[in-house]
Amino acid sequence: MEDRYRKTLQRNRTNLVRDLDPSKLYDGLLEKGVFTQDMIDEIKSSGTRREQASQLVRDLETRGRRAFPLFLECLQEAGQHSLAELLQNEAPAAQLQPATPTQVVRPVVHPLPVSSPMDVDKQNKDHVPVYPKQIHSTTPTPSPERENMRPRPQGRTRRDSIQTYKMDSSPCGHCLIINNVEFAPQSELSNRKGSNIDCDKLEHRFKALNFIVEVKTNLKQRQIKHELSALSKKDHSQYDCCVVIMLSHGTEVSHNRFPGAVFGVDGQYVPVQHITNYLNGQHCPSLQGKPKLFFIQACGGDEKDHGFEVSPDEVEPSIGGADDQTDAIPTSSSSDSLSTSDELDARASLPTPSDILVSYSTFPGYVSWRDTQSGSWYVEILDRILEENVATDDLVTMLMMVNNEVSQNSAKGLYKQMPGSFNFLRKLLYFQSQSSS
Repeated sequence: MEDRYRKTLQRNRTNLVRDLDPSKLYDGLLEKGVFTQDMIDEIKSSGTRREQASQLVRDLETRGRRAFPLFLECLQEAGQHSLAELLQNEAPAAQLQPATPTQVVRPVVHPLPVSSPMDVDKQNKDHVPVYPKQIHSTTPTPSPERENMRPRPQGRTRRDSIQTYKMDSSPCGHCLIINNVEFAPQSELSNRKGSNIDCDKLEHRFKALNFIVEVKTNLKQRQIKHELSALSKKDHSQYDCCVVIMLSHGTEVSHNRFPGAVFGVDGQYVPVQHITNYLNGQHCPSLQGKPKLFFIQACGGDEKDHGFEVSPDEVEPSIGGADDQTDAIPTSSSSDSLSTSDELDARASLPTPSDILVSYSTFPGYVSWRDTQSGSWYVEILDRILEENVATDDLVTMLMMVNNEVSQNSAKGLYKQMPGSFNFLRKLLYFQSQSSS
């Protein structure tokens, strides 16, 4: 949205929150492509009429250049003429004219296959092919500024039914790394030798992926929360993605969505679920519809995995030695590998955690191994996989490669480790690579 329109909304926020009736606008905002269905569902769930109005105005500021005039149209169509006139008087350049067919992507009401995306592909057969849009009854139609018909680079697997996230902004987005190495004596947590090696690798890697990287070292619990809050309050509207990397001791805690917790150097922990909440669609509107990635190098508990025997042709030579340490802390609350309350999140749509991926260095409940000389297994392999495959493979595919390689390692010739992820991404994610930039 243009800055002048955003300021107009901000100056009139009090009047809008007081008088706006959001319920009369939802259909129009959806039809005109200003909001997606997920965003509208999230606004509806924010509370009272005033709270919905406040959330609607905040979200509106994050939308594209046509969001303001289309909002004025919706006000007029809903009979809220006084508010429309109030905004129109301050922004006379905003014309109340319907967008041309080429400017508005209208939602598909019925979940039946349509031929228009394929027709577009045929019409552009002399140009670079594009991914057709995926049509599902439960998938919201993205607004115009979120639509990404990315050319398919050579060598990538054809996945015509899945879109890709827009990842071509420069810089691509912010990357926050929190590296906790030296813990207070009263915390009864050991220092994490080798973590600085992990931090250096990931800082270099995400800078190479065109991210703005910020490293924070040895933070207490309240400082971790402060940095995450500051990140959520940044304006991400010009960026395509956001990354948070946590390098610390960890433990298992009760949860209803994302398991595990990460310790501050004072011995107080922050649940992973709370970490992700700072950047979800509700608390960080400028990241709505954009991928939020969390990489957690910390233990999920104190249970060591002894592995199980497999046939020789399934096992590659393992690495690991006497210097291997764990980031384990005794479990703070008992639970199964997944909380039974997870079923509370089984809804037709998941607007709050959408576009979030949390990659764990180890399966919930188990320790994560770190070599004091070369860093953690997970980070070492993650860094190498990104370097070797970023130009051709999407993130989820690369994380599967990481899972496979880490699972082949063995600490002290005995203990194993199995990384994994909780994936709420809706599209394929391809990082920028130096060869493609």
